[in-house]
Amino acid sequence: MPDQVLSAPEIPKRPRGRPRKTLDERDDGNRRHDLLKAAAQLFRRKGFAATTTRDIAAAAGMQSGSPFYHFKSKDALLFAVMEEGMQSALARQRLVVNTPAHRAAPPAEQLRTLVRCHFDVLLGPGNDFVPVMLYESRSINTRQRKQIAQLIAEYESLWMPVLLALEKTGQLRAPAPLARLLILGALNWSVQWFDAKKGASIGNLTDTAIAMFIKES
Repeated sequence: MPDQVLSAPEIPKRPRGRPRKTLDERDDGNRRHDLLKAAAQLFRRKGFAATTTRDIAAAAGMQSGSPFYHFKSKDALLFAVMEEGMQSALARQRLVVNTPAHRAAPPAEQLRTLVRCHFDVLLGPGNDFVPVMLYESRSINTRQRKQIAQLIAEYESLWMPVLLALEKTGQLRAPAPLARLLILGALNWSVQWFDAKKGASIGNLTDTAIAMFIKES
């Protein structure tokens, strides 16, 4: 009987390109967003210290250990909430200031648009991210605070051209750099007392803020 040649099993060729993601992997981004949203709501309502990862997982519809698949710790999750809030706010404001209509508007109307956008970020439905950043910054480390401070500086810098234009026309009630601090400080404090159920609206707040910050032309 002649010797039989045994051939090695054929190795299937690896498909070109990146391997297909599993259903769980494809849903990973959505799950991460659900986790951030749940964490932001709880950090704002209960405070960072009083919120557990078990609370967050339950609110996001996950098992108790699932948050650690996305974030190393509760501290990392808090920073991610703050960063997400500021990145989103910055993107929204850039979109507003870069529209032709905004650029063509008088400075007073530009300021009105910025104030309204900022109130929407702070008080609109589902916007718990920036309020958490405002009142839980002591809970993140120095490096993280510097990163958030850089995003805040970028956000606030978009207000300066409008404020300087209003200062030049004599409509602004304070020097532009000081006005920026006072205006944003006053707007940010609204998260402590604003209640839409009591009849106030973001539109009302915007009108009142503008009347306080600039003079009638």
